[in-house]
Amino acid sequence: MGQHVDVNLHGRRSGDQGDPQAATASLAGAIDGAIDGRIDGAIDGALNFYKPRGITSARALYRIRRITGVRKSGHAGTLDPGAEGVLVVCLGQGTRLTEAWMDQPKVYRATARLDITSESFDADGEVSEVRVEAPPTVERVRDGLDQFVGETDQVPPSISAIKIRGQPAYRLARRGQRPVLRARRIRIHWIHLHGYRWPEVDFELACGRGTYVRALIRDVGAALGTGGCLISLTRTAVGPFRADRAWSFDSLEAERSRRRWLTPLPEVHSMLARRPVAIPPAPPRRPSGA
Repeated sequence: MGQHVDVNLHGRRSGDQGDPQAATASLAGAIDGAIDGRIDGAIDGALNFYKPRGITSARALYRIRRITGVRKSGHAGTLDPGAEGVLVVCLGQGTRLTEAWMDQPKVYRATARLDITSESFDADGEVSEVRVEAPPTVERVRDGLDQFVGETDQVPPSISAIKIRGQPAYRLARRGQRPVLRARRIRIHWIHLHGYRWPEVDFELACGRGTYVRALIRDVGAALGTGGCLISLTRTAVGPFRADRAWSFDSLEAERSRRRWLTPLPEVHSMLARRPVAIPPAPPRRPSGA
């Protein structure tokens, strides 16, 4: 049954008898507030949120809970502290769909350098220089990226949140225990090279769950005989959620009505039930050598 909405119309009419326009505005506000209250009573669905750089996904979730007042929530797909972009936040009964969100394709825009590396394969770790006798050509870099399109086995970085005997791998690594992670089957739908000027590579990719872009650039560097270190990473899409329509901390705090930022549960079900799953199209390729 729907929740009863009690609006004291008589009391508001009494207080506004001398000003018909004020009475109309007050009545409209009361109805709008009552509708918001009914929606706020059960917050089930998802939020398309843009996580900024510099904080963990867990800290972002805690702050979202404070802003929205929704305690039953979780995120689908961790973003490293140094990464930014779309973080799907599941709310209320929407938390039951976390795994379904994880299966949605993701799109990333990344910048990497081929003359350095680090233990974590990104710039958050201590970076060391890699000597390269002859920098690869743009054709070799493009071919190096393309060889990882499709299904491949990828060994996750030891600096990751993957659990080993109940402990995150990064904690074991920081204790000097050097966790050994097994290769996992991943799928990369496409990779597009946007630009290359030694030692920096700018590329974009669409991939399935479990893919580490840090590990990808590590493997690309190994194939090219160079280093490989991720410098910046932005997740621009998760399934139907796009970065250009995502909510920030500031926009959430400024928006009083949850009707704006909430993707209701029925709509989420409809999004995730679409088959075949839509793979975002790759950007058009430039001519060879461009």
